[in-house]
Amino acid sequence: MRLIIIGAGFAGMYAALSSARLRDIQGVSPEEFEIALVAPEPTLLVRPRLYEPKPETLTAPLLDVLKAIDVVYVQGSAETVDTKAGVVQVTTGKGTRKTLSYDRLVVATGSRLFRPNIPGLAEHGFSVDSLDDALALDKHLHSLADRPAVNGRDTVVVAGGGFTGIEAATEMPSRLREILGKDAKTRVIIVDRNTAIAPDMGEGPRPVIENALRRLGVETRLGAGVAALDESGITLSNGEHIETETVIWAAGIRAAPLTQQIPAERDNFGRLLVDRDLRVPSVPGVFATGDAARAACDDDGNYALMSCQHATRMGAFAGNNAAAELLGVPTRPYHQEGYVTCLDLGEAGALFTLGWERKVKMVGDVGKKTKQEINTVWIYPPKAERAAALASADPERVTDVAGFF
Repeated sequence: MRLIIIGAGFAGMYAALSSARLRDIQGVSPEEFEIALVAPEPTLLVRPRLYEPKPETLTAPLLDVLKAIDVVYVQGSAETVDTKAGVVQVTTGKGTRKTLSYDRLVVATGSRLFRPNIPGLAEHGFSVDSLDDALALDKHLHSLADRPAVNGRDTVVVAGGGFTGIEAATEMPSRLREILGKDAKTRVIIVDRNTAIAPDMGEGPRPVIENALRRLGVETRLGAGVAALDESGITLSNGEHIETETVIWAAGIRAAPLTQQIPAERDNFGRLLVDRDLRVPSVPGVFATGDAARAACDDDGNYALMSCQHATRMGAFAGNNAAAELLGVPTRPYHQEGYVTCLDLGEAGALFTLGWERKVKMVGDVGKKTKQEINTVWIYPPKAERAAALASADPERVTDVAGFF
């Protein structure tokens, strides 16, 4: 028997841990039941932190963890999936191809930044979506110190007033001062088509966010979209032109393209529709998880968001259930009633909310302490010790935020 997991993000990592855990509980050997994880690198990218400086430090090795739990690592990119034949074709970094058969497949391919066809965006826009993107932005920001302080050198425009855009924007004043000097006349501007900042956060947290932006001197241009980018800056849909050498695009994500190869229904974000076991109902043997899946969290109409918080727990349930089918034991329906948010606000601290109604629980320095613990401890892989790693992947305990309620 072979279970293949595609993706080494938060969902893929926990799918591997959880499936190995169930295999261990059932006393089945790795020779009888092979679990293989396919990814370009055996590394977890700590994507929620890519707005921070020093992005080159924001990865965590996975190879020793996978070895400790007897999960086979297959280096390469999954290029094609044939669900009728039950095979995945993998292209290695050297350009060679290998075909792997599977008895169960977990699609944990994550998401990608959505880049619309806006003139100049591809040529002049930056992002914090991938490690390469974050490294390119960091290199660009440091290069500003060698340029004359004219033509918007000290101005950064962030397109997108959601979670990622706010975190990138509020971190930017301190990053710019570190690079350009404390006397630099920096400007940071958030642009968003919505008429209110952080539209998905709701009215409760919004005053905290607005106060933080004022404290940091971050400007907003709301009710306006991006019309075009060029070497001189950015032009908004209302006709305003802002001189800048740095535009960060942070306006929406979509499921990774591989989901298109699964012959099943998808939502507007490209996520595969799954049942409560995270199974793709119309495709036998295929599960989807993390940002690749649209999954119900509860019976109240709440669905998992494209976030690390949901991906980790979804991954644990998907891995467990895919393994359970092969091992002939009951599956566990995915559920995630608890929901919290922790929004970094740079030098203004952080905002921690509880529940889908986003009740404000912690702000300022107290919230920042929790955010730092989440970013540097909670979301990192377990230690490469077999017992501890397997124990960390009990689906019912992964990302259990009940203690906050």
